[in-house]
Amino acid sequence: MWTTENRGRYDRSKQRYPSDLTDDEWGLIKPLIPPAKRGGNKRTVSEREIVNGLMYILSTGCQWAFIPKDLPARSTLNDYFQRWDYDGTLDRIHAALYLKCREQAEREPSPTAAIIDSQSVKSAEKGGRRSIRRAMMAARRSRARSAMSL
Repeated sequence: MWTTENRGRYDRSKQRYPSDLTDDEWGLIKPLIPPAKRGGNKRTVSEREIVNGLMYILSTGCQWAFIPKDLPARSTLNDYFQRWDYDGTLDRIHAALYLKCREQAEREPSPTAAIIDSQSVKSAEKGGRRSIRRAMMAARRSRARSAMSL
């Protein structure tokens, strides 16, 4: 509810981008991010900056090539996006944020009712949520397009 005391909690005017995480949000997400692999190089990019970059892409819908220069490189963001999608980190972050939102709204952790319409059923038959993530992956050229004709 937009009350005077509640309004300050949602103010993002002091952040670089409205999609950047607040300290409270980062505190909730940080434990869910897997540690760096043993034996490899040390991480040179902050995990928080990686999450901020992914949140920027998801909230603005921008293409990978148009990520602002002050965020991590698009190859780094895409690599973490694919890795965290594969190992379930994105699902765990989503579940934690979902539960927190339900808790703040003083609701049960799981919905007790659902509405299913014919459009939802059609979407589920085609692949549902998985097909959304594919749309964020880099486009690939077809071999037919790049083939030389004689």
